[in-house]
Amino acid sequence: MGVRKKNKAGLIKEANKNIAFAKLMKCPTSPRKMRLVADQIRGLDINIALNILKTDSKESSNRMRKLLLSCMANWKEKNKDKSIENTNLFIKEVYVDSARMLKRIQPAPQGRAHRIRKRSNHVTMIIDEVKQKEEIIN
Repeated sequence: MGVRKKNKAGLIKEANKNIAFAKLMKCPTSPRKMRLVADQIRGLDINIALNILKTDSKESSNRMRKLLLSCMANWKEKNKDKSIENTNLFIKEVYVDSARMLKRIQPAPQGRAHRIRKRSNHVTMIIDEVKQKEEIIN
């Protein structure tokens, strides 16, 4: 491993120590469907987001809800002196990336075959505290 690559990896690791995030890898839902749910909750308070995800009928909203609960647990682990109830947490970032595609064959008329692409995705969620206005001024 090169020196620059090692230094860069160390900087990334140090930056991630202060950030509460969770990743959902290889989720067997198409990224397009997952992005619909991600767009609903981006930037919202975590309690409002949990209510939206709980009442939504989409299958991907249940997976996103579990990811948010995991992200909250990660935040709690990194901030042991604070409680979730007393802080204003919000979803800072949610992004959905495409993962591997399973390629399958669907029989078609006259001896032909159509390719079916079963898509999957990776979801990354980052939560953060809302900074008070007095803290921003100082």
